[in-house]
Amino acid sequence: MESRVLSRATAFAAVPSLRKSPRQNGAVSFVSARPIGTVSEGGNLIWGRQLRPALLLEASPSRKEILKPCLAAASSPAEGSDSAGDAKAAPVGFIQKYPALVTGFFFFMWYFLNVIFNILNKKIYNYFPYPYFVSVIHLGVGVVYCLISWAVGLPKRAPMDSNQLKLLIPVAACHALGHVTSNVSFAAVAVSFTHTIKALEPFFNAAASQFILGQSIPVSLWLSLAPVVLGVSMASLTELSFNWLGFISAMISNISFTYRSIYSKKAMTDMDSTNLYAYISIIALIVCIPPALIVEGPQLLKHGFADAIAKVGLVKFVTDLFWVGLFYHLYNQLATNTLERVAPLTHAVGNVLKRVFVIGFSIVVFGNKISTQTGIGTAVAIAGVAIYSYLKAKIEEEKRVSQI
Repeated sequence: MESRVLSRATAFAAVPSLRKSPRQNGAVSFVSARPIGTVSEGGNLIWGRQLRPALLLEASPSRKEILKPCLAAASSPAEGSDSAGDAKAAPVGFIQKYPALVTGFFFFMWYFLNVIFNILNKKIYNYFPYPYFVSVIHLGVGVVYCLISWAVGLPKRAPMDSNQLKLLIPVAACHALGHVTSNVSFAAVAVSFTHTIKALEPFFNAAASQFILGQSIPVSLWLSLAPVVLGVSMASLTELSFNWLGFISAMISNISFTYRSIYSKKAMTDMDSTNLYAYISIIALIVCIPPALIVEGPQLLKHGFADAIAKVGLVKFVTDLFWVGLFYHLYNQLATNTLERVAPLTHAVGNVLKRVFVIGFSIVVFGNKISTQTGIGTAVAIAGVAIYSYLKAKIEEEKRVSQI
């Protein structure tokens, strides 16, 4: 998901403020503070970072001493005042001690799951060329995963009202259309070529922001998109697997995901990212089923399933569909979780590198032959996306700092 939504544990409103109230009879009391950045079923975050109690306790000796009376008051009578007064901060966990390693692991898993998904997805299309049905499987497996997670309380299901549903339906519809057309392109052309075309997505986002949302886009951002357009054009002219179905489908996917971003900004709620993505997946699945039945249903019943089972066997066919759906859901969820852990600039650069990894691995695994001009065009397009992502994230960071 590209919309940024906050998640994790509920806000800890019990930590008191360090502001002193007026003295009364020589005593000093503390005023309860309101939670910082509270969201429903979410944590306290400052610019995407969780504000943890352990960090407050260990920030400085003075803070620790100030908080001790409050911690003592919150302890049970059985513990006694002495033990409460000597209360120590909880041991620092692995996540707090090695944040860089944890963030690196998130990036690795995001890349790994995305690469595996793209490779397995293309292998399925080599013997089962039905992208509408496969798109339904992707979403269906993800929905089952979400329902099981809700059933065990990980996470607890957030309530949905009619107003939220109205906001999410356009987002889910655009998500469904973008996902299906991406898969149509994957089935029609090489994976590397589809990802090269999808590198144009920032161009459509900038155009939509400028002409639909009325936002002013700096000239530097428009100039950074020039190599993207040039690179994609160079790659398309000499791509050996080029066909119009794959090209047009990838372009429709770009437009769909652009509108998904626009509607996502209007549909921002207090719901955490895991629940939000689950609801979007459910709605998108409902949207995808009718076209799959109409476009591919008769062919599937006539010979589609039978041909696939004859080629690879029933067990492999079913397990391939299951795993590709699971990898699709998990890599999208990991992308959201990674975004929550890093600054926008870091995530933007990481997203560009992910596309490089996918293109590179797909060429190696499938042995796709590309011309010199296609290779140069792809490199120019990716470089343009990297420059655009860097500039856009830098502008957003400067705007955020100026508002503090």
